[in-house]
Amino acid sequence: MKRILAALLAGMFSVTLAACAQTGVSNSEDATSDNPMVLQLAHNLSETHVTSIALQDFADRVEEASGGRLIVEIFPNGQLGSETEVLEQLQAGVVDMTRVGSPGLATYNNGYHAFGLPFIFEDTEHFYETMDSDEMREFFMSSYDDGFVGLTYYTSGARSFYTADTPIEKPEDLQGLKIRVQDMRSQTEMMEVLGGTPVVMGFGDVYTALQTGIIDGAESNETALTQSQHGQVAKVFSLTEHTMIPDMLVISSTVWDELTPEDQELLIDAAVASTEAHKIAWDEEIASAVEEASTEMGVEFVRDIDKTPFQDATAGLADEFAAEYDHVDDVLDIVDQYR
Repeated sequence: MKRILAALLAGMFSVTLAACAQTGVSNSEDATSDNPMVLQLAHNLSETHVTSIALQDFADRVEEASGGRLIVEIFPNGQLGSETEVLEQLQAGVVDMTRVGSPGLATYNNGYHAFGLPFIFEDTEHFYETMDSDEMREFFMSSYDDGFVGLTYYTSGARSFYTADTPIEKPEDLQGLKIRVQDMRSQTEMMEVLGGTPVVMGFGDVYTALQTGIIDGAESNETALTQSQHGQVAKVFSLTEHTMIPDMLVISSTVWDELTPEDQELLIDAAVASTEAHKIAWDEEIASAVEEASTEMGVEFVRDIDKTPFQDATAGLADEFAAEYDHVDDVLDIVDQYR
């Protein structure tokens, strides 16, 4: 009965949302400030998250640049479901746009598997040069036949290991440790080749799992210590910076076709401008998290780490994924071009 009720409620909500989408015009050519084209953008971040602020900045820029003809209506906090569920809704035409971790798009376009691979970017400068390149923007647009196109990316920082009390300075330090990873094959295989035991669990369960010893550590960026309070139970943050996984802002191909070429350019310009502002905000967010974690939570940051042994141990993963998934090598070629 619970499953039936949940299905009925989900169906009712989808119908309600679809009805809302029809209150404005269906294409931008007919849109006016009095009768705008309304685009629904759903994501699962809190409204105060630095990337949520970037999405609102994007929406504000679109409304201003279009003179109110185009309105981006944002549904944050997972109101419409998980990342996977919202992507399915985007493919079904229920929502128009979403923010999603880039590897989540690999279900529809194999090339996005590349972004979950370890150590493909040398540093932040290399990451930004690659992601801002014309070649990468062409890749973002290449998924049109897969049901979506990418308007821009947002950094989510570099991911590193943090544990209750064990510094991770070489792969051997992970031996025997249970480390929470994201539910991605690239992450579980990375952990296995480094010698640790990957544990897939929801991010919301990490605090308790660390506190009770179910896991020995996790991996994320520095904001996890403060925004999710993991710094209360994990006192060592080792800056291995093994992955830099961008978020993506994508729009349905069907909706993209309802925009005039001028309005398509308008959305891209607004999206890119929001990314540039987000870069500055992200750096400030990381600096603030490090300061709070070190001074108020007593977290030790281990910085002088030789990454070469980690890189050597995981080097085969890129070749493995490129051989198995088409278009992964296309992305890796772009990354190498800007190395």
